[in-house]
Amino acid sequence: MKKEALEMARKAYAIESECIREMLDYFDEEAFSAAVALLKDAPRIGTCGCGHSGIICQHFAHLLCCIERPARFISPAEAVHGATGYLQKGDVCVFASRGGKTKELMPIADICKAKGVHMITVTENTASPLAEMADVVLKQHVNQETDKYNAQGTTSTTALCVIFHTLQTALIEETDYKNEQFALIHPGGAVGERLNK
Repeated sequence: MKKEALEMARKAYAIESECIREMLDYFDEEAFSAAVALLKDAPRIGTCGCGHSGIICQHFAHLLCCIERPARFISPAEAVHGATGYLQKGDVCVFASRGGKTKELMPIADICKAKGVHMITVTENTASPLAEMADVVLKQHVNQETDKYNAQGTTSTTALCVIFHTLQTALIEETDYKNEQFALIHPGGAVGERLNK
């Protein structure tokens, strides 16, 4: 392995851990509390993003299902071909877009506004179109990506994932979700075996 490759691999740990530490400086308790309240009371939750953000949105939808909050990832490609029919008035759609102006997400946001669906936007650009349309905006902070070109969705993906993890962690407390409930819906794998002993 090249010496430079090993050095960059080690540096990636430092970059991402620094980003997570810095994220606390951007933690807005009021906005976070509002987001948790919307998610707690939502009959249904959609998550929506493109590329790396979309992949992490799929992860968040699964996390929500694991605490029995009805959720699904809505593919931007399918959303404008009927998939937004999943969302009804009073539901919540979580948008993830680092720049806050991902063009594939804009028509979906328009549909949500027209249907009375609450919007939570996670973005680095709090003055962006998706932020301005949202009921709640959560700030995504990214110091730099881990590659030497500062171009790949690495640290930004970690930052988004951490935000979603904090939301799920808070929702467990707010809904008084019990491990026994999780054991019932998660009988599979090593986790299921441990939970159901």
